Amino acid sequence: MSSQPVLSQVDDRGVATVTLNRPEVNNAYDEALIQGLHAAMDALTGVRVVVLKGAGRHFQAGADLKWIARVASQSVEENDRISRATALAVHRLNTLPLPTIALVQGGCFGGGTGIAAACDIVIAADNAMFSIAETRWGLTAAIILPQLADAIGARQVRRYALSGERFGAQEARRIGLVHEVVPLAELESAGAKMVEQLLQNAPQANAETKATALDYAWGNVHVEKLVKAHAAKRRSAEAAEGLASFIEKRAARW
Repeated sequence: MSSQPVLSQVDDRGVATVTLNRPEVNNAYDEALIQGLHAAMDALTGVRVVVLKGAGRHFQAGADLKWIARVASQSVEENDRISRATALAVHRLNTLPLPTIALVQGGCFGGGTGIAAACDIVIAADNAMFSIAETRWGLTAAIILPQLADAIGARQVRRYALSGERFGAQEARRIGLVHEVVPLAELESAGAKMVEQLLQNAPQANAETKATALDYAWGNVHVEKLVKAHAAKRRSAEAAEGLASFIEKRAARW
C-alpha cells in the first residue's frame, strides 16, 4: 500500500473511496494526514458518494499525541494554523454537498469520533470501540463538539466527553453516533449496499436536502471561535502535563 497518509480513488460510478492511511499509528492524524484529507476533498469533482475508511485494524485513533506535543511548543500563530486546518477539514467533510459514509472498525477515538459524526451515514463493525478522551491529556475536543452534538445530542456529549470512557458499537448506535452495526467480515458489503441505495437518488436533491438539514444544525457554526479555544488549550499547563504523561507512559498528576 502507498505510504501517502490519505489515499483516494473514484470508480466509474462516481463513488470515491477515501482511506486514512497511517495504520502504523492507528491512523492518528498529524498535519500530513489533515492536508491529505483536504487534498482528497479538493479532488471530488464528478463524485456522487464518498466512502471513508481507515487502513489496518482501526478506523482513526484521534490526534497523534507526540506530534501534538511538538506543536504545543510552537508559537500561538502556528497553533492557530494547525487547529484551523484541522477544524476546516472536519467542517468541509460535514458540509460536502454529497452523501458520505464512514465504515468504522476497531478504534475510533477523539478526532475519529468527530470525523464519524461529520459523515452522513456511519456503519460500524461489531468490534468498533469509541471514546472522546481529550480531557485525559489536558486537551479539549472543541473543534469536533458541534458535530458530535448534532449526532448524539448535548447530553451524551456531556457524559462521554467529560468521562472519556470507552464504549462499544452497540452503545454508539443507541446514542446515535452509529446507524448500523454489522459483523466485521460484513463491513465492506454493508457499505456497498448503502452506496447502491444512495446512487438511486437524485444528486442535486440529495445535496439540497443535506444543506437544508445543516441549516438547522450546530455543526455549521462558530468555527473560528472553536479554533482559538482548541489551539489555546494545547499550549496550556494542563496539556503540557497530560501530553507528558502520555509520552512517559504514566498517570497524569492532576
